[in-house]
Amino acid sequence: MRQTDGPFAETKEQLAGFYMIEARDLNEAIQIASKIPPARVACIEVRPIRPIRETVAEAQRRDNA
Repeated sequence: MRQTDGPFAETKEQLAGFYMIEARDLNEAIQIASKIPPARVACIEVRPIRPIRETVAEAQRRDNA
């Protein structure tokens, strides 16, 4: 697994598709992404589809309900 220090993956290849996963936090998302078969030979970019703080707040509301 390799991480870059920018908001986007450092690649010039074409986008071949995407996976949408549900994870508790960024760390879990990275762990799941590392198990995707193309991650062994290519670049995998992990990006939230909504702000992480919003996601955490929603999870806390669900847990307290």
